Amino acid sequence: MSFDITQWIVKIPVLLFAITIHEYAHGRAAFHFGNPTAKQMGRLSFNPLIHIDPLGAICLFLFNFGWAKPVPVDVRYFKNTRKDVILMSLAGPMANICAAFMAGMLIRFFVLPMEVYLRALLWLILMNLGLGLFNLLPLPPLDGSHVLENILPREAAIKFRKWGRYGPLVLIGIIMLDNFAHTGIVGRILVGPMFSLAHLFAGDNLFALLPLLRQ
Repeated sequence: MSFDITQWIVKIPVLLFAITIHEYAHGRAAFHFGNPTAKQMGRLSFNPLIHIDPLGAICLFLFNFGWAKPVPVDVRYFKNTRKDVILMSLAGPMANICAAFMAGMLIRFFVLPMEVYLRALLWLILMNLGLGLFNLLPLPPLDGSHVLENILPREAAIKFRKWGRYGPLVLIGIIMLDNFAHTGIVGRILVGPMFSLAHLFAGDNLFALLPLLRQ
């Protein structure tokens, strides 16, 4: 896949949009459950610059899988800690999947003969699904790890939390192996579901747009 100027012009705004709605959804959910921390720290915002994790953004831009800077959370504000953490953690990925669904509807029903428009829709569906599904993996510090931790029995959750300090290193190692040693770990786990959902949302029109990835 080449990185011509058109790809950059389209992908950067889509990347910023995907990250922003993901983190805003986390912050809004936390606020809904009584946690004002994100709002107090200025994270309950649509300003993409305050949500970007540089490494996560680079991974999302290059590989369509990545992460954003975690929203600060103080669980002491939650009335039902486990349930509220799970719902707050799911809010970000669900926001991305909803955005991908809307992009899919446009691809399915409103295909226009405008290359920039079509590229934007294609990256919207793929980047949002990539960000959403990747963050559902139960690997710290991704959102799925918080869901798993709060589903596990308390003793198992404590052990999982202790192991979680090594999660970022494991995560980076998997991504590096996947892309430079061609192990295909992330691909086997996520690419199939990502394109299955993209096809479900967008229909067969998706296949007509995929060649744009190689241009």
